[in-house]
Amino acid sequence: MSNYHVSKDKESNQWRIKKEGAQRVSNFANTQREAEKLAKQFSANSGGGEVRIHGLDGKIRDSDTVPPGNDPFPPRDKKH
Repeated sequence: MSNYHVSKDKESNQWRIKKEGAQRVSNFANTQREAEKLAKQFSANSGGGEVRIHGLDGKIRDSDTVPPGNDPFPPRDKKH
């Protein structure tokens, strides 16, 4: 199970996908939507987990559970 974070890289002006606890970035994408999609694929390939999407201010603005990960609040997640 692996968690990933999607955030804006100020130097390259691209969206980075980084595995939680990793030293290096997993990948870059031109758009946040594309980065989120890649992060979900990476997480699914490693057995599921959480994908946390950060806004331009760096704060987490959304979090999605990727199957077969365990969603701690399944009844409240009505968006997906």
